[in-house]
Amino acid sequence: MTGDGTRAVRAGLPEPEAFEPALPGPVFAAHYHLPGDAAGPYTYGRDTNPTWTHLERAIGELESPDGTAHTVAFASGMAAISAVLFSQLRSGDAVVLPSDGYQLLPAVRTRLESYGIEVRTAPTAHDAQLDVLDGARLLWIETPSNPGLDVCDVRRLADEAHRRGALVAVDNTLATPLGQRPLDLEADFSVASGTKALTGHGDVLLGYVSTRDAALADAVRQWRKTVGAIPGPMESWLAHRSLATLALRVRQQSAGALALAAALADRPEVTGLRHPGLPAGPGPPARRPPDASRTFRLRGVLHPPGQGPRGTLPGRPHPGRRRHELRRRALHRRTPRPLGRRRRPRGLHPLLGRHRGPGRSDRGRPPRLGHGPRELTWRWRWGWQREPERPVPERAVPEQPVPGRHMKGPAGYPPSSPCRPRLRGARRHVFHVKPNVPRETNRSNKAS
Repeated sequence: MTGDGTRAVRAGLPEPEAFEPALPGPVFAAHYHLPGDAAGPYTYGRDTNPTWTHLERAIGELESPDGTAHTVAFASGMAAISAVLFSQLRSGDAVVLPSDGYQLLPAVRTRLESYGIEVRTAPTAHDAQLDVLDGARLLWIETPSNPGLDVCDVRRLADEAHRRGALVAVDNTLATPLGQRPLDLEADFSVASGTKALTGHGDVLLGYVSTRDAALADAVRQWRKTVGAIPGPMESWLAHRSLATLALRVRQQSAGALALAAALADRPEVTGLRHPGLPAGPGPPARRPPDASRTFRLRGVLHPPGQGPRGTLPGRPHPGRRRHELRRRALHRRTPRPLGRRRRPRGLHPLLGRHRGPGRSDRGRPPRLGHGPRELTWRWRWGWQREPERPVPERAVPEQPVPGRHMKGPAGYPPSSPCRPRLRGARRHVFHVKPNVPRETNRSNKAS
């Protein structure tokens, strides 16, 4: 029996041929030579491409190892989401969306309602979408949800939706096919953004739709052709190349995120910790997909013990400063290397960022001086490192520099430190977590 690791390495590869590469390179072609009528597997670049074929076959093998799945690749995850919704819904239909789903779903809702489609919403947790399912044409599930990481019973929801005559689509972006397989849980569509965990390198925008129903796949494929939401050959090839390390990345990210979540669970300055793998995580344990989450949220106000709920990051005595002040200071001092190069989960880079809440932009702002506490949601996402490589630092801040060597360059940090000093531009400072070093120390060092 082939395991997930072997399957991910071999998925979608053509039969071996002498003196040919295991994974053929990308095919850049707008049209193909046709001997006669315009018929055949490859006719025009907007319809099909050999590089897509390999990638779609690979994803289909991961989403449905024990059955045939038809996969359609898209230019982005939102293109895949839109293809399912707009290819299956008509004016007068009803659709059930999660109220705590991805931040662009409210924009999709507005567009659907402008076409005369009724949109109902309910939270992911506790299978609450069942309460608004009557008469719906399509049920959209997102589990684990983003950003709250709530989970639900996909099989129960799918069985009940089919009994009431509705199709079921599952956004499988966070879980990946190695965390859960919606098609095996009776869902009609498995939809995901390949931009994040699937490809993992942060260099590709991609999405896909998988289904075991050929007619549903044809409708989605026709939508892709009509709107032109096709992936580029290079992006498709990069995504296929990245699948070989999917099992490794999922295993490392899951173990690292769980270790950090467990270490923070008992810290007094952290409230509202959410991780599906913890015993007290969101949702019943039986419904949490194994290895489904490499991300967890720190929801609520963070503050050191004894300093009051002022919305401050642990280890920093001041509330969030105004942005212009931070920019001014960033130009005159060295700051630690940021925990993540991007604010969204991309794969190999660890991440620490803020969220403003479901359905809104995640460009959260720090609490303002004189305006009282503001509840923030912090997301810490694990990269590819093994757990011992990034231990939980004291007071949940990056490793402190060696005393007396602050601001003196990389020598002030241990060689293994993930936060070696590096001068960053003013536009990056907002996403750094700086060690708390009094300004008097800096002056005394300069004087010496």
